[in-house]
Amino acid sequence: MKKRSKKYIEAASKVEKNKAYPKEEAVKLVKETSVSKFDGSVEISMRLNLDTKKADQQLRGAIVLPKGTGKTKKVVVIAKGEKANQAREAGADYVGDVDMLEKIEKENWFDFDTMIATPDMMPLLGKLGRVLGPKGLMPNPKTGTVTMDVAKAVSEVKAGRVEYRTDTFGNIHGVIGKVSFSEEDLLANLDTFVAHILRIKPATVKGDYIKNISISAAMGPGIKIENNFDK
Repeated sequence: MKKRSKKYIEAASKVEKNKAYPKEEAVKLVKETSVSKFDGSVEISMRLNLDTKKADQQLRGAIVLPKGTGKTKKVVVIAKGEKANQAREAGADYVGDVDMLEKIEKENWFDFDTMIATPDMMPLLGKLGRVLGPKGLMPNPKTGTVTMDVAKAVSEVKAGRVEYRTDTFGNIHGVIGKVSFSEEDLLANLDTFVAHILRIKPATVKGDYIKNISISAAMGPGIKIENNFDK
């Protein structure tokens, strides 16, 4: 059994087990129960009533949070010509095509958080799937990282876009900010995240869609939230 630190036990004692808190209380509590020495992320977990064996119930995409994530992401764009110029103007950290892909392959270079590519570059990217895929860096149309509108994609990532996908149990995890964020900013991001997941509810889902929602600070205890978002 994993041994918990004294700080964690102290933080966990502030959270009533099995109690679902109003979202305002939960956000206040998540700031009080952070146990990391650094400015930790605030994470959301949603357990959904999904059968992930069905293709239409495998959710994947991206959400632009109104208050950002508190992290500045490094973006690499794989594009040529005018699209490469647009990416640079939009603030991409690195832009290239074959040269950039060779750098990744030969130098094992991964000094970036997000990769965006134009559709015409995907055949060249295919051979790097085995290294980009496991790191979660492979561009995908579902997350908006394979696109002709590279400027918009770069701007969204820089503004605070988070990606999500269901695991095999129908859970979705994401980041909604940092412990240092104000309660108001965390609530704004929380509402946006949940509203988006509600909006993409598969038509084939029967019964309650959201089973439960919880938030936690990095390394902190989980705090359940009252599930009345879709009421």
